[in-house]
Amino acid sequence: MAEATPKQHGPDFSAAVKDALLSGLIALGLFGPLVGLRTEQNIRNELVVQGRWGLLASVIAVIVVGRFLLLTLVWPAMAARKERAAPASDTPSPLRQAVSRWFAPASLVFLFLYPAIIVSLLGFQGSLKWVDNFGIQILIYVMLGWGLNIVVGLAGLLDLGYVAFYAVGAYSYALLSTHFGFSFWILLPMAGIFAALWGIMLGFPVLRLRGDYLAIVTLAFGEIIRLVLINWRDLTNGSSGISSIPKVTLFGIKFDASPTGFAKMFDLPISSAYYKIFLYYLILLLALLTAFVTIRLRKLPVGRAWEALREDEIACRSLGINTTNTKLTAFALGAMFAGFAGSFFAARQGFVSPESFTFMESAIIVAIVVLGGMGSMVGVALAAVAMIGGTEVLRELDFLKTVFGDNFNPDQFRMLIFGLAMVGIMIWKPRGFVSSREPTIFLAEKKSISGALVKEGHG
Repeated sequence: MAEATPKQHGPDFSAAVKDALLSGLIALGLFGPLVGLRTEQNIRNELVVQGRWGLLASVIAVIVVGRFLLLTLVWPAMAARKERAAPASDTPSPLRQAVSRWFAPASLVFLFLYPAIIVSLLGFQGSLKWVDNFGIQILIYVMLGWGLNIVVGLAGLLDLGYVAFYAVGAYSYALLSTHFGFSFWILLPMAGIFAALWGIMLGFPVLRLRGDYLAIVTLAFGEIIRLVLINWRDLTNGSSGISSIPKVTLFGIKFDASPTGFAKMFDLPISSAYYKIFLYYLILLLALLTAFVTIRLRKLPVGRAWEALREDEIACRSLGINTTNTKLTAFALGAMFAGFAGSFFAARQGFVSPESFTFMESAIIVAIVVLGGMGSMVGVALAAVAMIGGTEVLRELDFLKTVFGDNFNPDQFRMLIFGLAMVGIMIWKPRGFVSSREPTIFLAEKKSISGALVKEGHG
């Protein structure tokens, strides 16, 4: 009997060259009109098409070279390392145990000290952008990701219209505060209740749906809400939106330059940074409230029912669990936290319009949950930091103008780079940033399991 020849992982250079050239042709067809052509108006108000052939050639060259390196170096090395790798031990290394033990407390301390660190380094006025764009903006999406994680990660119900509840919370605060003069602290729980009621209204029609059908219905629900906001002009002012929304106050103290304002009351120099720092701590506390409630609910019977529903709905029914109530509670609680975030968004912006609640927002929130690892609180937070913080960092890449010319605007390529990064992350970590899970119930000792053993998003 002939011996089996060992499997070779050596690269096939001729096939790699053909594949890389084919990838270059496909990239030319895709990016040729998007990157290679640019339209501008001249002084006669005529539309002129200009070519950006150097930039197009650079993009195609990067794709060809990257594809060739993947085929000849990266993937063969990964395959060889996978064959040589020994079976992983169930006991994590001491370093991993220390990181998992101290990561959450250290991150929490850093989050509370973040404004003080930024102000000490950049001053009050210099800290505005970093506290607002890199602090408040990221925490809003962390809160939204944790809210959607209840529906998708724990209950396994794929929701592509989550931004609708975000819009309900924002417009509830905007309308009631401008027309009736209610304060933020009264409208915050009311916005969450209104969003939760809409979550229940969405939950009833989709009780028998799952998977792709559920995703389509929730997507349609999100678009219905957006179209209602555009066309119900008498109530929502249509596409023009609602402006002059009252700001948040601290026990009746306003953050303005008036004699009774925050700065004058505490004899501080006038600065808008105080309000931004106050909003930062407010959204941080709201996000931590979302995390605390989610963690506590996971240990209660309703949390175990969500996970049972995610794993197998038929087995869940056979155990006597009321799947109707289980699904409705998941939709309602996830929507409630989106309503909280929406009311905060309206108070922070001072203006809301339907353009802020498009399907792209839902797609970003779903991507945060999926990339972080469905069901993982830490993973969702890391994904929000990477995605939202990463796109904000791309706005600061002005040095690229020295490479591609003064007309190059890095903002135009944010979503392209964002999409490529998402594809790369899902190839590298298909189960998300945090691929392990900690079961709510365990027999002898508490330990993490592989995310591959969890049936996520199929409820």
